[in-house]
Amino acid sequence: MENYNFFAMVNRMRLIDRWALMQNTSKENIAEHSHAVAVIAHALALIGNKEFGRQYNAERAALLALYHDTTEVITGDMPTPVKYYNDEIKNVYKDIERVAGERLLAMLPADYRDEYLPLFEKQEQDAALWKLVKAADKISALIKCIEETRMGNREFEIALKSQEKLIDEIGMPEVQYFREHFLKAYYLTLDEHTK
Repeated sequence: MENYNFFAMVNRMRLIDRWALMQNTSKENIAEHSHAVAVIAHALALIGNKEFGRQYNAERAALLALYHDTTEVITGDMPTPVKYYNDEIKNVYKDIERVAGERLLAMLPADYRDEYLPLFEKQEQDAALWKLVKAADKISALIKCIEETRMGNREFEIALKSQEKLIDEIGMPEVQYFREHFLKAYYLTLDEHTK
């Protein structure tokens, strides 16, 4: 009987820390991050459907988000300033991610791979959902910056301003709605949430 490693490798997402170049008051790994991105992507899809007449598949958006950084169990989490330093590095890293996705898919039984392929290779029919996932990823990074600066961690002050600007530049009404109605709560304390 053949043994497959895919799910054991996915489980290792919890071992890959994010924000490795920065002092953190609270560590975040890619499993935690992917969960947060899935929650936000699902919310953005629902906002799009309810507020802007979209026809997003919210559950599919959440699924894509859950797997959006899975290749990092092979590649590790490359810091953003390095990953996007120039087009050459960005393109090489995208190729490395593609190969990592292929390696992970090869860890599944052959008759399961077609179902998992769209989680690693973006399909045209999911293009709108991937935009939501990307936006949710940026919102998640902003939330991390908010949390760190609220704890007095000056290391994240510039990143906070940068992430706020990126959120403003996304230009999606779903993101603006999330920002106006949900993001402010991340600046509150627990007592402020529960009073």
